[in-house]
Amino acid sequence: MGSTWNQDLVYEVGEAMGNEALEYGVDVVLGPGANIHRHPLCGRNFEYYSEDPLLTGLMGAAMVNGIESNGVGTALKHYVANNQETERGLNDVIISERALREIYLKGFELVVDQAQPWTIMSSYNKVNGTYTSESKYLLTDILRDDWGFEGLVMTDWFGGRDAAAQVRAGNDLLEPGTKRQWDALTEAYEEGTLSLETIDRSAGRLLSLVLQSPKMQNTPARNQPDLQAHAAITRRTATEGMVLLKNTDGLLPLASGQEVALLGVTAYNFIAGGSGSGDVNEAYSVSLEEGLTQAGFTVNETAHDIYRAHRAANEEGFQKPEGTGALFTPFSPPEMQFTADQLADIAASAQVGILTLGRNAGEGGDRKEVDDFLLSDVEQEMLKLSTEAFHAVGKPLVVVMNIGGVIETASWKDLPDAILLAWQGGQEGGNSVADILVGNENPSGKLPMTFPIQLADHASHANFPEGGENLTTMGLMTGFLFPADERPEEEKMRNRDYTHYDEGVYVGYRHFDKAALEVSYPFGFGLSYTQFAYSEPEAVNENDTITVTASVTNTGQRAGKEAIQVYVEKVGSAIDRPLQELKAFAKTQLLEPAATEQLTMQIPIRQLAYWDEEGAQWVIEPGAYRVKIGASSRDIRAEIEIEIEP
Repeated sequence: MGSTWNQDLVYEVGEAMGNEALEYGVDVVLGPGANIHRHPLCGRNFEYYSEDPLLTGLMGAAMVNGIESNGVGTALKHYVANNQETERGLNDVIISERALREIYLKGFELVVDQAQPWTIMSSYNKVNGTYTSESKYLLTDILRDDWGFEGLVMTDWFGGRDAAAQVRAGNDLLEPGTKRQWDALTEAYEEGTLSLETIDRSAGRLLSLVLQSPKMQNTPARNQPDLQAHAAITRRTATEGMVLLKNTDGLLPLASGQEVALLGVTAYNFIAGGSGSGDVNEAYSVSLEEGLTQAGFTVNETAHDIYRAHRAANEEGFQKPEGTGALFTPFSPPEMQFTADQLADIAASAQVGILTLGRNAGEGGDRKEVDDFLLSDVEQEMLKLSTEAFHAVGKPLVVVMNIGGVIETASWKDLPDAILLAWQGGQEGGNSVADILVGNENPSGKLPMTFPIQLADHASHANFPEGGENLTTMGLMTGFLFPADERPEEEKMRNRDYTHYDEGVYVGYRHFDKAALEVSYPFGFGLSYTQFAYSEPEAVNENDTITVTASVTNTGQRAGKEAIQVYVEKVGSAIDRPLQELKAFAKTQLLEPAATEQLTMQIPIRQLAYWDEEGAQWVIEPGAYRVKIGASSRDIRAEIEIEIEP
């Protein structure tokens, strides 16, 4: 959804989700997530929108507004700085106030400002020594006093340690609630460390939530959502979020009716979404094989037979986890292997090769570099031999990436003729990919994060856990085993018990720009089957708002949409700050060839401020600002300067 850069479309998804919640008798949906992609290996990045707080905040607000348009609530999460799964119940985020305000809180602030969600969920981790659910500074001083949040705050399940401290801080609801917490609250009241006024405050917020719920409005749970209409929305949204990364000589779209060879297990076992509490028990899941067949393609039997034999020989590896195992064990079937002779036979009979690379991840653990961010030896060999086999007979190879997080692409992207980043497209995922490959839809997705050349190119990599395992998952879920709280300071483990956010505000493209590092694919990048031209922008500063207008013209031969991005650079800044930052974006309607649309985007002047730690306040530097219009963070098409008076 972050890749769509389309707030209206994300609102529609939220509207459908909220309708299903209402129909099923659910009062509050536990989402969306607004955490930042600090590092590519965070296991739950698939649940979050972007490495950029503006894109995160505006997409999150669209989702909240869509869900809550049905009269049901949301729980914006995980507030705040839950950017790794490893030891998430113990980890202490050591972070500067400026980075916290400008990067990690900003997305939440935008959602509160534009959507005012019914509830917010505090995260498991600590921030600068205090559990978020026990932090008055985060939950009251910033969230309520600074931002004007009016709703209820709940913990994540079994989050925090001190029940009375949580309520005092402004955490109103302890989830799921334990006898130990009840006893601690009672004792704190009797001892006078939890006042009646504080109890009444939280109780009042709880009652406000209850009284506005559908159940208290006597809204019946009819159990009759329009699932067919909602499936159409998810198909359309997944399609619009897919990103075309490469398309040599206009290979795509493919002519329907061709025989395609499907290589890679996830072509037949398409991954709909990640694991953990962000998983969905979808009614069905359309594979890439099914989607292409329904779009009029013929699936090569030689390649299919090799897959069948591989699956039969690895039955255990294709068994999907069930129960709590499904929550914490991402389904990742073993990849198949081909010989050069097998691929030569396949290439001789098929007209196009489609090789699918799959990745899965989720709650309770982080991803790994080897065999996850990096292609495995089996995948590298499959890609190399497949390319050689198809190119030897003058036929193309297309790679479809069925992934939920960033993988390494720089070392192999020159091999295939086209690359489509399909993400994990939900129950209609196979149909959505087919819609792109056959040209029923023109790709218009753009990257909401950077694809680096190497994992270590990220500044955050110096302080991110290696290995991916979560040492205390069971302790986290039961609320009993927390050994790190009891260990001497000198025994605590870096990036597990504590993580230093030494990179400050230099996350994602902000870092790559500042360090002048090459990337594999930049933030905001995405190709189309057509081309677009941008006009020179106009920028007007009135009423504490910069209004930017620019026109986009479809100069190609196919109808398509374009996401236009506005970056702002402070010219001659007196402080250390990113070279440019995303401050607005908009997406065109479907433009026919030669059609033009004028887009208007607004940037509140306050969004140009930086956080002054010494003065503990937002400060706007006076002077010249360069407003840039781009197709990506590294494809700036036009720019204009504007003066901000002191």
